[in-house]
Amino acid sequence: MTRKLLDYRSVTVPFSSPRTNARELVKLLSGCRTILDIGCGRASPVRFVHNARLLGVDAFEQDIGQARMLGTHDEFVVSDARNIRTRFRQKEFDACVALDLIEHLTKEEGLGLIRDMEVLAKKRVVVFTPNGFLSQTSREEGDFQEHKSGWEASEMKGLGFHVLGLGGLKYLRTTEHRLRFRPRPFWAVVSWLTQYLWCRSRPEHAAALLCWKDDPSAFSPLHAAS
Repeated sequence: MTRKLLDYRSVTVPFSSPRTNARELVKLLSGCRTILDIGCGRASPVRFVHNARLLGVDAFEQDIGQARMLGTHDEFVVSDARNIRTRFRQKEFDACVALDLIEHLTKEEGLGLIRDMEVLAKKRVVVFTPNGFLSQTSREEGDFQEHKSGWEASEMKGLGFHVLGLGGLKYLRTTEHRLRFRPRPFWAVVSWLTQYLWCRSRPEHAAALLCWKDDPSAFSPLHAAS
């Protein structure tokens, strides 16, 4: 299939979290020529990464079908993230990415996924997740949208990740990450300002965490414990 190449600036709103998240992700994945997007969903921001071959994986077939229509990736595989290591070869990809995924797994399953990503990636592992536990239930049967765990900045740093705080101050957002106050355009700018003036370097106060690890072959606390 032919992937549709899009610039994130053409489909995201200025001062919004989607635009900021996409920009940071594109920077992190520059130089990676093969990317495994685990839990890709229907409109993954990984689609904004150009000059790379993208393989999207998701267990929810309806989301894969939507992603195919949107042309977000070069190739798709329907698979459970918990079995990802059995589907691909060791160091098959330059980067492995899991965006808004590990919170849908138990803590043990999430740690196992990160361990598997370190085995599959040659250059970089990237994880994006809310800061702490946010209650969320499934919207339809089999959509895997229930939140089962929460992850904090100190925990991700302890696993060897660099951590960047995104989404502005956590207090400004509801449990579903919507802006808490109105008018929303005004508070979107406030949230954006708090992100750049405070939360980026103090991720423990941020709404969301962008975590990355270079050289996955190096020492990892997860592999030491396995």
